[in-house]
Amino acid sequence: MLAAEAAWFRYRGRELTGADIEFIRQLIAAHPGASRRGLSVKLCEAWQLKQPNGRLRDAVCRSMLLMLERAGAIELPPARGHYDPGVQRRRRPQAVVPDNRPVPGPLRRLLPIEMEQVRRTRREALFDSLMEQYHYLHYERPVG
Repeated sequence: MLAAEAAWFRYRGRELTGADIEFIRQLIAAHPGASRRGLSVKLCEAWQLKQPNGRLRDAVCRSMLLMLERAGAIELPPARGHYDPGVQRRRRPQAVVPDNRPVPGPLRRLLPIEMEQVRRTRREALFDSLMEQYHYLHYERPVG
């Protein structure tokens, strides 16, 4: 029986072994023209790193790759640009005029009320607009 390989690094609860680091180095070598984001997507696909909704965890993976580079374990391609969230201002959602007519009768007539996720659906723009117009904190782009 082989002993388990000792972890070299730990990132967000994941232990990274020497074999993991070597896999990442080979991935980088196999895709010399890939961007940092491209490499993180490929690593997510190879390791099946997904969010509960099925989307890849490429931002988390990019952060892990950056940590490994800073520790001297890998060498990433040069960054293609510098992102400064303060420079790029997001456009506020366009105002949508909702149906503001009163709903007559008791609340129980509206039951059952259902909650659904609208992120990346056709209803996302409506939700963003209503948040901007009616919530005291206004609209903020979701993170994560």
